[in-house]
Amino acid sequence: MTAIDDPAMPGRAAYAVADALLTQRGRSFHWARRLLSALHAERATRLYGFCRRVDDVADEARSTIEAQAELTVIRDALETGQTDDLGVRDMLELMQGSGIHPSIPLELIRGVEGDLGTVRMADMDELLRYCYRVAGTVGLMMTAALDVTAPEALPHAIDLGIAMQLTNICRDVREDALQDRRYLPATLVGTLEPASLVDPDDAAREIARRALGTLLDLADRFYSSGENGLRYLPPGARVGILVAARTYRSIGVVLRRRDFDCWSSRAMVGTGRKTMITLGALLDTVDPRQADAALAPKAYPQRSPGHRSDPAWSTEAGRAD
Repeated sequence: MTAIDDPAMPGRAAYAVADALLTQRGRSFHWARRLLSALHAERATRLYGFCRRVDDVADEARSTIEAQAELTVIRDALETGQTDDLGVRDMLELMQGSGIHPSIPLELIRGVEGDLGTVRMADMDELLRYCYRVAGTVGLMMTAALDVTAPEALPHAIDLGIAMQLTNICRDVREDALQDRRYLPATLVGTLEPASLVDPDDAAREIARRALGTLLDLADRFYSSGENGLRYLPPGARVGILVAARTYRSIGVVLRRRDFDCWSSRAMVGTGRKTMITLGALLDTVDPRQADAALAPKAYPQRSPGHRSDPAWSTEAGRAD
């Protein structure tokens, strides 16, 4: 059999694309991936590749019409289970192999479609519903990719995804404003338009800083719930997910130390800090003297809008904890 006839070639090609995306654009997840088993690292990479692909449609398409058309093609493939697109076909195979229900990535697409119109978040409920769709769903899919079987894990996985998205929003205020998007809710920033957040004057900057403090405090609550769910993961997956969570959470720490300055440069977590986070995670999840305390439940999962009402939310998850 020649290489071109090898049935595994399309899958390898799709994985290579996903791996390149993760290496170039997902630094926190790329760092944490090495702590997963080979199988789980492969699945996580493929999932990242698909989710990045969907997200990039909204950010990089030449027009809203073009973006909507591509998202429609992806949605049709998820609904029918048929496509000629190598990347989407790989996602369909991942869904089949991991037991990911189509309603979950379809909800992700629904969230990304919200980025195609005017983005002016009205209140916290609207913001959290958006975070659920574009990131809580990723948490749900990751539990399946990691072979998590306990339904009690699902609220915590959603919460971790929401926490990371809130961190993204706080880090990327200027970048989002340049695309005419304002995710900071009006209940926190009033009628501030994105143009006022690109290079804000002193008054607008102070309003935005207070909003960022509020959102990062909220994110910390979701991160705590996410960590509480580690006890439901396979032991070999706990360190990797904990490192990813704490690395992302540290972006908020960087922002706080910079007095919430998200304009002068992108807030990032350096290699030294990532190394310390990794060592701490290893201690918390491997050392038997620490593991029970680290993985013990400390709080109920957060209950953000959208969890119960959207089709991706299972009845089993609603009974967690």
